[in-house]
Amino acid sequence: MPRLFGTDGVRGLANSDVTVELSLGLAQAAAIVLGEAARAAGRRPVAVLARDPRISGEFISAAVAAGLSSSGIDVYDAGVIPTPAAAFLIADIGADFGVMVSASHNPAPDNGIKFFASGGRKLPDDVEDEIERVYRKGDMLRPLGGDVGRVTRFADAEDRYVVHLLQTLPARLDGLHVVLDCAHGAAAGVSPDVFADAGARVTVIGADPDGVNINDGVGSTHLDHLARKVLEVGADVGIAHDGDADRCLAVDHEGNVVDGDQIMAVLALALDRRGALTDRTLVATVMSNLGLKIAMAERGIRMLETKVGDRYVLEALNEHGLSIGGEQSGHIIFSEFATTGDGILTGLQLVAEMAATGKTLAELASVVTVLPQVLINVKGVDRAALSSNDAVARAVEEKSAELGDTGRVLLRPSGTEPVVRVMVEAADQETAQRVADELADCVREHLALPASV
Repeated sequence: MPRLFGTDGVRGLANSDVTVELSLGLAQAAAIVLGEAARAAGRRPVAVLARDPRISGEFISAAVAAGLSSSGIDVYDAGVIPTPAAAFLIADIGADFGVMVSASHNPAPDNGIKFFASGGRKLPDDVEDEIERVYRKGDMLRPLGGDVGRVTRFADAEDRYVVHLLQTLPARLDGLHVVLDCAHGAAAGVSPDVFADAGARVTVIGADPDGVNINDGVGSTHLDHLARKVLEVGADVGIAHDGDADRCLAVDHEGNVVDGDQIMAVLALALDRRGALTDRTLVATVMSNLGLKIAMAERGIRMLETKVGDRYVLEALNEHGLSIGGEQSGHIIFSEFATTGDGILTGLQLVAEMAATGKTLAELASVVTVLPQVLINVKGVDRAALSSNDAVARAVEEKSAELGDTGRVLLRPSGTEPVVRVMVEAADQETAQRVADELADCVREHLALPASV
């Protein structure tokens, strides 16, 4: 039986994969597992519940609230707020755990359920496995009378989060014109107010969620609209969020995309200038562009690489006590201020660096020369054999030697499909494409699955 939890909670097609029954049952199981410490201490557990604005979130969050409260959990329902806001609020009120109903950057028909531990931290795999075990076993708590939980509207949830964000700013944004793309998602009710309160002149797009338009042609996965708007209104910068606002990508005043690697470089150097970059180290995944690593090395900053996934970035930050890390996709974590990626926080810090230095985003981002990158998904191959195949290993070694310090090769198996991902970076696009094609052919030849598989 496949594992229910993926890399970021339970996610799938709403009302097909993520059903009312699943939502109710998972909430009841989580009440047992995540509320155990509070019950052992003789008090009633408390949970924060939030969602993004997709239409299915209404019935899924209602089922989650029912599952929790019927299991003796007091629920503070924050309604539609960003995922990082939910994580912050769990810590802010000292809740025992929290639940976010969202499918992040996925289209509207999808949805998901993500649990946070006390302090707003992501759950370890073994805790998720325990929730799944309890869910599949069908265990539940059935308190009676006054022992059932209450569901209370978390009336000042947004205000608490806004105050928190403003307190992180190293400089006000006065005089800067910012275009915000809220992806018709959870950022719509928060991001425009925060940037305006910080002093920016704000133009907003993608801030009219109707339950079905989340991420639809807008947001961090569709930057063309933002780039056009920045040029149209003559703004200094554009900031794009995804549906649950845990990502941030940007556009400079000329309409050029500034990706997560470039944003990390700007923010790491900003922290370093203020003496706040712990151990002068930035955490990034193996998928970050080699140009980021070169730029950091030239400035005496070490880059610690992790597996792909923001949970691995967070683990490295916590393990080594570091201050910043993230992914090329725009999941960026400031460990001083957040326990998860926060797109609004990231956007604020990025624009604040423009204000503090008087430089354009194009100037700041120019510290990274992004090397051409080619990614090929080789399908129908034995991903499990990748690490043990000598012919593929020799090919990788040869191509790595060919590229030298001006490029790199990364082969990575998919976690769920018979796919091997071939990624090549090189000094020019033609070389990157050629090397990627040759390695993809090698993978097809030596890792092909039998025709019957």
